[in-house]
Amino acid sequence: MEKVFVALSGGVDSSVAAALLKKEGRFDVAAAHMICWKDVVGSAKADRCAAERDAEDARRVADKLDIPFYVFDFTEEYRKKVFDYMVREYKNGRTPNPDVMCNKEIKFGIFLKKALKMGANYVATGHYIKIKKSKIKNQNNNSKFKIIYKLLEAKDKNKDQSYFLWTLTQEQLKHCLFPIGDYTKDEIRKMAREFGLPTAGKKDSQGLCFVGKIDFAEFLKSLIFARKGAVVGADGRKIGEHDGAEFYTIGQRHGLNLGNINAKPHYVAKKDIKANVIVMAEKNDPLLYKKELIGRNVNWIADRAPKLPLKCEVRVRYRQPLQEARIMNYESGIKVIFDKLQKAIAPGQSVVFYDNKQMLGGGIIC
Repeated sequence: MEKVFVALSGGVDSSVAAALLKKEGRFDVAAAHMICWKDVVGSAKADRCAAERDAEDARRVADKLDIPFYVFDFTEEYRKKVFDYMVREYKNGRTPNPDVMCNKEIKFGIFLKKALKMGANYVATGHYIKIKKSKIKNQNNNSKFKIIYKLLEAKDKNKDQSYFLWTLTQEQLKHCLFPIGDYTKDEIRKMAREFGLPTAGKKDSQGLCFVGKIDFAEFLKSLIFARKGAVVGADGRKIGEHDGAEFYTIGQRHGLNLGNINAKPHYVAKKDIKANVIVMAEKNDPLLYKKELIGRNVNWIADRAPKLPLKCEVRVRYRQPLQEARIMNYESGIKVIFDKLQKAIAPGQSVVFYDNKQMLGGGIIC
């Protein structure tokens, strides 16, 4: 019987993932709860009680399912691979996506490696995504085929998490199971009640990956030196002050003290980190819109780039409706040219590619 380690967070999704695998009867199922954050940084305090409740809930689920329960401490790795990366990106004026890095380095990085070392064949998570095993022709030998793993959007489009998993490789995917991708959130809740899981009525977690719900603006200010700077309008006229250009992201509307400004909503359109200046623009100002972007650190799920240029669908933020675009080679990365203007493209965020519900890969926006 093949062994699978389920990443049990203490939430309802991973709980049902474990229950489904146990019910299936094909696997020797074990649960693993990851601890990645213990610190209190400045005045921005993570909810330690919530973290302790999550750990206890995970243990209770494992007890209910009568499966082994392990606790893995990855605090050092999380700080180096995810936390330090996030702070470094903000200091450089970009808007990182720590959830993407957390999946790459922690859940499907050191957790997967540790599970395999302990004899597991697979790891499983409560991500809303589907995985499909397919055969394709081997480029090196046309008479033979090879197995590839495809990632498809989840049944529940409101919960689909494919956007956060574009960094995964074939070597990782052949050891991955995603048991809840074929269900909606309502169906997951119903099954949790039917399984009698103690997390059936638990609310979904929010906030920074493994840190929890915090005042993120205050959290950053405890890590990056605040420095007053000018906020200017699209015409270059000063309209206010900010606490540091590093703390704001392209497209941000709230969190700046700009007074009335004719009572019209304004958004961050540009940032100059060296000069410590933020440029604001009204909703329909051309400064807020772009028709193309450059992407670096591109990963293709199939482990090989498709023939470019490629017409496909793209999103530049989580839950954004898919946008028609064309992908082209560009120096050491790719250029994405959209059919329509896109609002507030933020450097540091992920650009993710799709074709007919299949997630093809992604990259980091420059």
